Amino acid sequence: MQSSWPEAGTPLDQVSTPMPVIDEDRLEANISRAQAYFDQHGKGLRPHIKTHKIVAVAEAQRAAGAIGINCQKVSEADVFAQAGFEDILITYNILGAAKLKRLRALHERVPRLSVVADSTVTVDGLAAAFDTARPLTVLVECDTGGKRCGVQTPEAAAALAAHIAAAPSLRFGGVLTYPAAGGAEAVEAFLRRTMALLADKGIDCPVRSSGGSPDLFKAHLVPSATEHRAGTYVYNDRSMVRAGECTRADLAMHVLATVVSRPAEDRAVLDAGSKTLTSDLLGFSDYGEIDGFESARIVSLSEEHAVVDISACREDFPPIGGQVRIVPNHTCVVSNLFDRMVFHRNGVVTRVEDVAARGTVW
Repeated sequence: MQSSWPEAGTPLDQVSTPMPVIDEDRLEANISRAQAYFDQHGKGLRPHIKTHKIVAVAEAQRAAGAIGINCQKVSEADVFAQAGFEDILITYNILGAAKLKRLRALHERVPRLSVVADSTVTVDGLAAAFDTARPLTVLVECDTGGKRCGVQTPEAAAALAAHIAAAPSLRFGGVLTYPAAGGAEAVEAFLRRTMALLADKGIDCPVRSSGGSPDLFKAHLVPSATEHRAGTYVYNDRSMVRAGECTRADLAMHVLATVVSRPAEDRAVLDAGSKTLTSDLLGFSDYGEIDGFESARIVSLSEEHAVVDISACREDFPPIGGQVRIVPNHTCVVSNLFDRMVFHRNGVVTRVEDVAARGTVW
């Protein structure tokens, strides 16, 4: 079977669509800009690799100065452990015999592996799966306003930390939160109170990990945090522009698509449906923005089609066979839909990278 993946040197307008493409210059600038900010403020940057799931991109982040990486699932972490990453934080409650067995095997291979927990159920499962010969580092996950996982109060955080510290097979590593955007004040108050309670118990809290790309360049507003976890910043997307964390000139990912139909004066159809752009709206009313045709609206997706309302730009919109570039609402989910990612510089393909951790969601 002939490969549809382009070779280096191929012009982007000859790349088969639909296809996400990454601008090398913008990628490098995004990595450098974020790392410089955290270096300036004396905090560690721990990239969340769920955005790209590509070993080479994580290696570039590490080379720039990242202190380690953040993964979401054991299988995802395993891919990067195989690639030689030695400092991995898994930010998910890990439960069940099968996952704990795999986590233990991963722990044998990764010098600095840590996980999170927000209940005694999770902690007790971890404690039973490990031993005193090589304790597992566990952080307490705290809900500081994000309203997802996490203990609800500093008192609960301190109590769970003490429970971890009392388990001979575990080591208490610190606290972690994924806050709501704009929640710096709440995060700082929660961390300070928790640290004071832990100090009263004689428990050290070496890591205080906050996170989120929407507040990436506001991380200095949480002085008690020692590190920050973020993923989307490496590519950026429409949601990051909306959040004010980047400009359109910082968008490293676009999705190339082709106009496959102009069935009505006010409607065009692209070859990029939910299997390309996903149905993740992230608060937008449409499914991505078409570069250069911002008045057009991608109003619906089926599996293989994107329907575009072009009533505001019908005369200028590309004809059948024309190519467009879409700014996705959310880059992370786009990455998980493709086996490989095409990189380019000045409109010419430079390389194709395997999305090595694609589908690693268990």
